Amino acid sequence: MTALREQGRLAKAASYTLATAGTARKNAALEAIARILTERRDEWLAANAEDIAAAKAAGMRPAMLDRLTLTGERISGIVEAVGQVVALPDPIGKVDKMETRPNGLIIGRRRVPLGVVAIIFEARPNVTVDAAALCLKSGNVCILRGGREAIRSNRKAAELMREALQSAGLPEDCVSLVQDVSHETANELMHLDGYVDVLIPRGGAGLIRAVAKEASVPVIRTGEGVCHIYVDGEADLDMAAEILYNAKCSRPSVCNAAECLLVQEDIAEAFLRKAVPLLDKHQVELRCDERALAILGDRAVPAQESDWDAEYDDYILAVRTVKGMEEAIDFINAHGTGHSEAIVTTNYFKAQRFLDAVDAAAVYVNASTRFTDGGEFGLGAEIGISTQKMHARGPMGLEELTSCKYVIYGEGQVR
Repeated sequence: MTALREQGRLAKAASYTLATAGTARKNAALEAIARILTERRDEWLAANAEDIAAAKAAGMRPAMLDRLTLTGERISGIVEAVGQVVALPDPIGKVDKMETRPNGLIIGRRRVPLGVVAIIFEARPNVTVDAAALCLKSGNVCILRGGREAIRSNRKAAELMREALQSAGLPEDCVSLVQDVSHETANELMHLDGYVDVLIPRGGAGLIRAVAKEASVPVIRTGEGVCHIYVDGEADLDMAAEILYNAKCSRPSVCNAAECLLVQEDIAEAFLRKAVPLLDKHQVELRCDERALAILGDRAVPAQESDWDAEYDDYILAVRTVKGMEEAIDFINAHGTGHSEAIVTTNYFKAQRFLDAVDAAAVYVNASTRFTDGGEFGLGAEIGISTQKMHARGPMGLEELTSCKYVIYGEGQVR
């Protein structure tokens, strides 16, 4: 048996204990995790500093370095998110419905954990704790496989969380980290049938598509984020400029950041004159269609066909003019990834049409796409943003990490 299969076997064994642990024990474990991450944050920061130094030496882009970096403030935020998960209602054991059949059988549907959840993610050490916290509260064991860039940070976080689990009387294998970050081990994890119940890839489009194509275990796709801001001809242009600036520049490396601006051609020049000075604060590269390029001149570069489907994760923005909202909707449905889309308009009827017609997990009117987040939606931390339509869609909180079983009470009925 390989090391990973043994890890899977231990995780599966732990899942039977965790599934019946009860809310109080799970919350005690989460509180222990929050304490140990706070008390020993210096160890986590030191491990992260080693990852940062190695990433800089390897020439990692600044936007990706930001994803990798831990600070005292960010650790406080991670710990606070764990506390929010403690405060959330436990979905396990919740009965969705209960009815008595004509034959006297009482049939109910009860929420249960998925079991063993494997998560493959890239260089974001906060995901290690966010994912573990949500899995624990929802009664799921997790096997975490992070990127090589964050391996030291992830090892320390997993070590601390496993210590906390032991102190709370739960199996340490409720949380485990894949130590080998090779492609071969990732591939083995995708085929860990019999141990892994669900696999969730969390990262860029390339990772997600590769996992969905290769895996033989069930996959929930998350995080592909080609998000659009459509500025309508009846928009408040000052508001639109601020929304675009936030959606693109507040944190460009995350999946809810805007990658493409669609602007109605009648107001394109007026809007771009307002928006570009804000984008200039971060030297955002603008890749434009012909009409936008004619307005911006040397400030922009011509867009290639591939730019309309690009997830840049950087200070780069595709810009396209459209005749109106219907063209914008068609373009979004053709090129979006089903993540988050926004319209800026003062016209109520256009807003409602956009909400109805755009095919995405989250659709906004007059707000930044950056709000697509478990915490912002009141779910606590999130396991990812599902861009598919089966079982879970949008930010995946506790309930999205559950399945159901039917429970049937009888009095000797036979068929």
